[in-house]
Amino acid sequence: MKAALLVLSLLGQPTIPISDRVPIFNVEALCRDVSADDKASGLTLAQDAGECVRDETIAQQQLSSTWLTVPGPARDSCEGEAAAEGIESYVDLLTCLQMAGWANPTPPPKPPLRGASKMRNAKNELRNELKN
Repeated sequence: MKAALLVLSLLGQPTIPISDRVPIFNVEALCRDVSADDKASGLTLAQDAGECVRDETIAQQQLSSTWLTVPGPARDSCEGEAAAEGIESYVDLLTCLQMAGWANPTPPPKPPLRGASKMRNAKNELRNELKN
């Protein structure tokens, strides 16, 4: 009986602890609401719902690549702030982590020129030398 209860309790557990995953926010609904509120308020630069979803998706992708490098307490604190008052935003979550010194995107190093690029540059240098 105890073994059966143990098996049942383990079956309901996610394979990854919840805090080790980027939270799941319903950004489509949020963006529709924000866009409607902006338009109803008469804002000149009201954000389109599609642009809002795009921004939220980009923020979610950036979070996915750095989430596990951020310490748990910082994730928990920023997640609480990003979901305050029922408004859940990946942009707010990413901004919070960046302001705390985490999740700052660093551009990947530029790869050296290869193949035709090196050959083209070498040919141009040779031509310049022959002209002089």
